[in-house]
Amino acid sequence: MIVDKLMNVVQNFPSFTPVPLVYRNEEEVPALAQQLMERVDVLLLSDPFSHRKVKESMNSSIPVHHIPITDAGMYKALFRAMKADRLTGGFSVDTLTKTMVVRTLKDLGISETFFAMYDGPAYDLREKLVQFHQTQHERKKCSIALTGMESVAIRLTELGIPNEWLLPSDQDMIVTLERALLSTGARQSREAQIVVGLVNVDDFGTVASKRNSEHEVQKLKLDIHRMILDYVESLDGYLTHLGGDEYLFFTTRGIFERETGGYKTIPLAKDMSKTYGVSLSIGMGFGRSANEAGTHARTALRKSKEAGGNACFIVREDRTLIGPLEMAEPVQGVLAITNGELIKKAEDAGMTSAYLSKLLNQMARFGKNEYMVHELAALLDITVRSAHRLLLMWMDHGLVDVSGMEKVPRGRPRQIFRFAFLEDSVSK
Repeated sequence: MIVDKLMNVVQNFPSFTPVPLVYRNEEEVPALAQQLMERVDVLLLSDPFSHRKVKESMNSSIPVHHIPITDAGMYKALFRAMKADRLTGGFSVDTLTKTMVVRTLKDLGISETFFAMYDGPAYDLREKLVQFHQTQHERKKCSIALTGMESVAIRLTELGIPNEWLLPSDQDMIVTLERALLSTGARQSREAQIVVGLVNVDDFGTVASKRNSEHEVQKLKLDIHRMILDYVESLDGYLTHLGGDEYLFFTTRGIFERETGGYKTIPLAKDMSKTYGVSLSIGMGFGRSANEAGTHARTALRKSKEAGGNACFIVREDRTLIGPLEMAEPVQGVLAITNGELIKKAEDAGMTSAYLSKLLNQMARFGKNEYMVHELAALLDITVRSAHRLLLMWMDHGLVDVSGMEKVPRGRPRQIFRFAFLEDSVSK
């Protein structure tokens, strides 16, 4: 089904000469990919699970991409389920992030619907997903399963469990084909660009103080180092410990873009939080030289710290900002890559990077873009008088407007200030 859809979409890309191969089981993928390696310039896998199989099983000499499953796939699956009257209760879901699910339910006006999200290990994935959906079905809380893996959907059907296979939309395929096209030819030089990353363990002293002995603290340090090392290895990167709680690593831009889903999420942070209960601040730097990339990485790390930690920002060659990326706690959106002008406008209006980072972090995590003056003062750690002064300056530059008034039992009503530019800066 996906291959047929993809072959129709690829007709809009005359530069491509597709060589399709169809598989029935994810285990067949590495062998088929090896067959194609010498015949094509780029590999395109139909789903993220096949992509992971190829990355784990072989070293590819050409770019490898996959078609992601996004909100659009969930819209279609829920529509089919409701049309067939199979969404009588909650649902279980895999592949998608919690952010996507919550956002989709909200858009459809069914945000109260119960859902169970798969959040387990990625090894032996097919059996784990089948077991997860089966367990949720047997608990009677979920009337249908939504899965991104075709073999899981087939197995669930055999077990008599109602399910929908999450399929990518035509637009998802178009975006992926564009990315695949850019990864060849002229794009290769950029794909190979060196990227510098800095990782800092947030408030390690507090975490260490909860350990019973120095021996346990040292073991924790080794475990953290090992997990970061494994993550950098997945990026085909190089890691070095800078001492204390800070690590430096190098990778290439192409690999980092693919492994973060186009600069959207950092799985390392989630794994670290779930396994060891610690959060990370990460700064990524792009540059025309290693020195420039390193300087930008330090700037990005500082912005992550200013945002309160548990955050990742990217500073690009032109010093524009991307972030915060999704970390241990899902965020509602990320800063779009094309918002450099808005960020510059904010800084020209006297909004420091520290203030901007904190406001962006609140918007991304909680969708908050309206403040009363005392709330803003508390967030930015300044006096109410200073907050008033900044608000007037930002209003003069068109960044802030008054959205309403809040009545209080005693005294004058309080103005509510809306940071309109944040809505444009965060990609939904």
